[in-house]
Amino acid sequence: MTEAVTPKTALRLQGVRKSYGQVVAVAGVDLTVEEGEFFTLLGPSGSGKTTLLRLIAGFERPDAGRIELAGRDVTSTPPYLRDTNTVFQDYALFPHMSVADNIGYGLRVKGVAKPAREKRVQRALEMVRLAGLGHRRPNQLSGGQRQRVALARAVVNEPEVLLLDEPLGALDLKLRQEMQIELKQIQKDVGITFVYVTHDQEEALTMSDRLAVMSNGQIEQIGVPVDVYERPATEFVAGFIGISNVITRNGVRLVVRPEKIRMLAEGEDPGPGMTVEPGHVEQVIYVGMTTRYLVHLERGEHLVAVRQNMDALGDAQKFEGRPVRLAWSKEHTFVLEKGR
Repeated sequence: MTEAVTPKTALRLQGVRKSYGQVVAVAGVDLTVEEGEFFTLLGPSGSGKTTLLRLIAGFERPDAGRIELAGRDVTSTPPYLRDTNTVFQDYALFPHMSVADNIGYGLRVKGVAKPAREKRVQRALEMVRLAGLGHRRPNQLSGGQRQRVALARAVVNEPEVLLLDEPLGALDLKLRQEMQIELKQIQKDVGITFVYVTHDQEEALTMSDRLAVMSNGQIEQIGVPVDVYERPATEFVAGFIGISNVITRNGVRLVVRPEKIRMLAEGEDPGPGMTVEPGHVEQVIYVGMTTRYLVHLERGEHLVAVRQNMDALGDAQKFEGRPVRLAWSKEHTFVLEKGR
């Protein structure tokens, strides 16, 4: 019988706090990230996610708490002595150096011999699909290519943890979506622990093994993407990740996602165990692959329902102003934590 392998801890935070004057940026965070994990810190501007990343990197010193990398206390260790590298949104490439020299710069500083350095640089170029472009300067590359160079420069040093601060934020939507897939594949190939900061919910759901949703310097919920999306623990998580309907039943606040709600046809039997609410369609919003229906329930609440656009363009508009019955399963309804 094969024994289960216990994952090693790459990063551990215990009671980490950071304030700037009267502003509490990080309010006592506890967090564990396993070796080889793609872990994302997700939250809006001001939630504390970038400050937390800077504390991990050593660019900021915590007011309280403990930071460990691979079991070693680095709370007071300067950045250059931590086994981390950081990739920023602005790339921070040296414009006067070639792509290959940019990637190999950290290895040269560490005293890695030229033959070994060149071999590792070429491997890194191949990894980020830039083979043959090592002789170019950064200004001869596209934005997406420059981001890959910044990633290769960080990965080639083989850090214990790679920290990424909204690295795709400057890219256009199509390129950002392509890079999300590539970045996840690169992380899987190299096996380095990634701690990724973003405010983009789709980005977090697409790439993460696990994610932490942050608000006001605290972690609201940690989990795998499907659990955080399908079973949000707090009203903030429910509202921040995707679109959510928050409803009150007998004093209990519940959440149900728009795509889980069925719009029943006239006379349609919803089936056993379904919650059914009558109302009328106030607004129809076409958003490409789907259409959103804002429904005012007879009991006074508003819900959003979503349908895939399987019908001809324009058919959805016939629902506006009409009575409708909404139905959803109790299995798709989750109780929100009190007081959050």
